[in-house]
Amino acid sequence: MHQVAEGVSQIPLTPRNGINAYLLGDVLVDAGTPQSAKKLLRSLQGHTVNVHALTHGHGDHAGGSRAVADALAVPVWVGALDAVDVESGKPVTADTMARPVLRRVATFPGTPVARRLREGDDLGHGFTVLEAPGHSAGHVAFWRERDRVLVCGDVFFNLHLSTLRPGLREPPRIFTPDPARNRESARRLAALEPELVLFGHGPPLRDPARLRAFTAALD
Repeated sequence: MHQVAEGVSQIPLTPRNGINAYLLGDVLVDAGTPQSAKKLLRSLQGHTVNVHALTHGHGDHAGGSRAVADALAVPVWVGALDAVDVESGKPVTADTMARPVLRRVATFPGTPVARRLREGDDLGHGFTVLEAPGHSAGHVAFWRERDRVLVCGDVFFNLHLSTLRPGLREPPRIFTPDPARNRESARRLAALEPELVLFGHGPPLRDPARLRAFTAALD
């Protein structure tokens, strides 16, 4: 775990920032896969966690949520339209040829959702909830305007999944039910001109111009 902004720490759960979680004050954002739960809990030792919030209900973000919520006795918060996916552990998958396979392998231990997050909700520690659908129906981002910190989940990737080489990308189509809507969310978030962007996959980015240029080039 290492601090990236005031009261904000990144928790890389795999090498080269392949999967990240974050601690915003006492709010844990995302929990990686079921297999990363033990590593995440070790990283949190000595830190106070009172809430576990999710950017969305996919297994590489909510897969470890049941273990974390049980171990820390904390409530789980997620975007309203992803709550059913998190509780069932069976997220909606994109309509591609891989859908039957993904339905079998993308499941994770479901966990009860205590709060359904909506646009404008106060997450705490200066962060506001922004609805950012596309990669999932209930995908949300967390925005702190005072120092322009954005936790964007998977609206953007900042690495290549195969090589783990850093670089801005759209989330893979195979995992994104509505790519066009995700692009709308990407443009909205880039227009905020965040000074620091924190991704579910990839290293932090401190370059608002690069984010704007990336979204401007989208179809």
